Amino acid sequence: MTTTTSTDSTVSALIQRRIRQDVLGMHAYAIQDSKGMVKLDAMENPHRLPVELQEALGRRLGALALNRYPDGRVNDLRQALAAYAGMPEGFDIMLGNGSDELISLLAMACDVPVAPGQAKPAILAPLPGFVMYAMSAQLQGLDFVGVPLTADFALDVPAMVQAIAETQPAIVYLAYPNNPTANLWAEADMVQVVAAARAAGSIVAIDEAYQPFSSRTYLDVIRANPAANAHVLLMRTMSKFGLAGVRIGYMVGPQALIAQVDKVRPPYNISVLNYECALFALEHQEAFGRQARDICAQRATLLGALRALPGVKAWDSDANMVLVRFAGEGDPAQKVFDGLKARGVLVKNVSKMHPLLAHCLRLTVGTAEENTQLLKALQEIL
Repeated sequence: MTTTTSTDSTVSALIQRRIRQDVLGMHAYAIQDSKGMVKLDAMENPHRLPVELQEALGRRLGALALNRYPDGRVNDLRQALAAYAGMPEGFDIMLGNGSDELISLLAMACDVPVAPGQAKPAILAPLPGFVMYAMSAQLQGLDFVGVPLTADFALDVPAMVQAIAETQPAIVYLAYPNNPTANLWAEADMVQVVAAARAAGSIVAIDEAYQPFSSRTYLDVIRANPAANAHVLLMRTMSKFGLAGVRIGYMVGPQALIAQVDKVRPPYNISVLNYECALFALEHQEAFGRQARDICAQRATLLGALRALPGVKAWDSDANMVLVRFAGEGDPAQKVFDGLKARGVLVKNVSKMHPLLAHCLRLTVGTAEENTQLLKALQEIL
């Protein structure tokens, strides 16, 4: 007992002395326990690989030289992803262990030292938005500036332009479509914000994580006017492609800019298993394309059914998720969340993330069977 108490005291003193105070006040990124549940909380592709592809991939991975560090095959993946995305001329591509790593590396690369008394570099993004934008700023010791969206989750262009002009941020994040609201902002609004960032000397990072389910890509705007978008980086991930477990994110942008950010990337950040899985998937992209089309069809069916339920508002979506607001007394979102969980369906309660998300849950679009289970549970609860 004395030894345990002494050890606890030593560890506690060590933590207080050596761990940053802002880290002590943070919460770790929470991952819900989904064992035995219909998992509709994390915007994953619900489809497994067809059996014949599972077997082919298993043979391929089994033949890899796992005793060696990753080799030039990672450049094969870079080239394959560049071709898949239709990367513009004069651009280069950088890989990350998921988009999360790319977001962290970009903050690290932009942490320019300032003189005493000067404001720290800032990262700016609309809110509500992906939590990693703010977290990357905090972990790097940068300021974070959040600009609220409008009540219907559109970009507040005047507020964004003013905030960019006032704070001169190092990075402006624009998720296209946005998470957790799932909407695709008006192209004209995006162009205005991107232009304001250019005038401020800011890098714009456009996050197209949900591109497989989206009706538009900002790459078309970049291709049409590369000079006006020379400060723009575009990020995507293979997680929504169907490889969430493989952890491959990629970022494209002007060659000179990518070259500088790439300097802070750890060596061998993409494993042999990861890049071989990704190459295999790109070789069979038609199978993943069929899955994406099915998810989009299921999204339309799910939206129609949700809108037929009493006390439910469901927003349009260009992603593989739907944002839903529930009417009722007290905390209706928590009541519905608990009711769904009791019936074996796990979703994401985002109602406390931002005032604009009050009474809202985020539902991942699942398979036809999973969506039927979700709707049956909601009908029982409501």
